[in-house]
Amino acid sequence: MSEFGYIPEAPEQSFGNNKGIFKPKDIYDLTRADKYTNYGQLELIETKTGSGVSAIDFTAIKETEYNVHLLTINDFNVTTDGQPTGIRLSNGSFISSGYQWANQTGRAGGSFAENRSTSSTYLEIGRLNGNTTNEKLNGYVYFYNLGDSSKYSFLTHQTTYTNEFSAEYMMSFGSGVRPTADTVSGIRLTSTSGNITVTSASLYGIKEYS
Repeated sequence: MSEFGYIPEAPEQSFGNNKGIFKPKDIYDLTRADKYTNYGQLELIETKTGSGVSAIDFTAIKETEYNVHLLTINDFNVTTDGQPTGIRLSNGSFISSGYQWANQTGRAGGSFAENRSTSSTYLEIGRLNGNTTNEKLNGYVYFYNLGDSSKYSFLTHQTTYTNEFSAEYMMSFGSGVRPTADTVSGIRLTSTSGNITVTSASLYGIKEYS
């Protein structure tokens, strides 16, 4: 009998080289032992909440361990009507200039728009958010190269929310970059004016294998 009860007995198990017939418990145990082949595995770094705060900050993002990060956002709400949802990055302190981004937005009524900036104080992931109880933003953001001091830091996002003008449902997708090569060690979720409330925001690293 092998350590985890595989069939055939006592095979060598390693990432990219699994042998045998696996029960759910075997897969669970192998994953915990870092021996199960599962490309794109998400590893939770931290989950945060906030009510009436200026920002949600992740300052221990394990940038040396992960080349790709994923931020999930659950029920983001602004206190000041019509404010965008933004991301700022930190290289020791949070940076409020020099960002570039381009997004596509669409409304439930069928209209679409392109929004962009080549000199912004944030990376926009949501636009003109409403501030009533049910006008919340939800979505996710992928980050790339944050720990690589030789590359620019990029993000891509997809979000949905309700706009301020007509309580009309909207979506946004797009990309952004900080066109300076350095090591990013922090991520800030915020708005450009007023406080925010977030039911939960979870940051993950995507595991890499050599």
